[in-house]
Parts: sequence; structure tokens; C-alpha cells
Amino acid sequence: MRGFLERALDKAGYDVLAFSNGADAYERLKREPFTLLLTDIVMPRMDGIELARRAAEIDPDLKIMFITGFAAVVLNNESAAPKDARVLSKPFHLKDLVREVERLLAA
Repeated sequence: MRGFLERALDKAGYDVLAFSNGADAYERLKREPFTLLLTDIVMPRMDGIELARRAAEIDPDLKIMFITGFAAVVLNNESAAPKDARVLSKPFHLKDLVREVERLLAA
């Protein structure tokens, strides 16, 4: 799925770097500024909520969007997720992803 998302966003004109786990993404976020963090909630080595929390500490202006296959997952105060993060629930069409990314970046 990561490859489909990467290609869809690349085709829409975005520069995309993809990582297979949260820990690798976090290491890159520490070294380089990003505009948007698009992360699954369930990932190996570091889940998406922890990744987003740490990323927001590095850059409070970073836009954050979660994707999840668990519709029941709610980001609340106890989750420690950044308060302005958006959630896109699976399944979704790639056009929906691109549209939501455009909306988030325009906000």
C-alpha cells in the first residue's frame, strides 16, 4: 500500500519519501524539515501516534495526517497525538488521499 500512496502523491506533484517503519521515518525527520507527515497508525518499531508526537516536538508547524484501517481508533487527549492531526480511514480512493493532502497543506 505504501507504494500506491507514494506513486499517487508523486503523480500529483508532491516530493515523497517513504519509510517502512516509524523509527526510520523519525530518524529522517530529526535531520531534515518536512511539510507533511502522512503516517499509518499501526507500524513496526514505532507506531504512528508516537511518531507524530515526536515529530511535532521537532517541528510544531508540521502538518500531520494519519491513515488507519481501524475506524474505531479515535485520536483523543489520552492518545498523545498532536491536536491538529487529521485522520483518513481505510479504505479510501487515491483521489481522496490527494484531495485531503491538498486541503491540509492549504490550511
